[in-house]
Amino acid sequence: MIVLASQSASRRAMLEAAGVPFRAQPAHVDERAVEAALGDAPAPQVALALARAKAEAVSRETPGELVLGSDSLVSCGGRRFDKPASRDDAAAHLRFFSGKVLELHSAAALVRDGEVLWAEAARADLHVAELSDAFIESYLDAEWPEVAACVGVFRIEARGVQLFERIEGDYFTILGMPLLLVQAALRNLGVMGQ
Repeated sequence: MIVLASQSASRRAMLEAAGVPFRAQPAHVDERAVEAALGDAPAPQVALALARAKAEAVSRETPGELVLGSDSLVSCGGRRFDKPASRDDAAAHLRFFSGKVLELHSAAALVRDGEVLWAEAARADLHVAELSDAFIESYLDAEWPEVAACVGVFRIEARGVQLFERIEGDYFTILGMPLLLVQAALRNLGVMGQ
């Protein structure tokens, strides 16, 4: 059994569906401080640092256990985006994303007793349709506040799919964790059979 250092319903659902035995324990990490320390580092590097920080934080509380940390970041037009702070912020994000490509970086790290045993990131490119203000408002009427917890202001498994014209990348990465890479790492560590 592993410990998932996350409160994310999506990450829990992925592990449950894949048959990976786990228990969840939220990580208490100041994500903005980690990001600030990295300055203008590339998004994949930041996502990896956040995934590691979450796994390391929970690892300190769970000696001997294998901890999985994960994080996702969106970049668009050369800017990194966090979860929206308000509905107005969400609308501003969506207006900025309109007609552009969202680069979604999902990272994961496996840590035991403070030692990072594995860490990797994956990327998906999501091509956003041209979004009218009327569409953005009706979308947020339906999806807010659920998307407040979502980087990129969407849940691909819900109405968020309406935002996109084309998607390049695997579904799990888009959901918020590079599950195929995680499974391979768990197999290599002898946690999952083949």
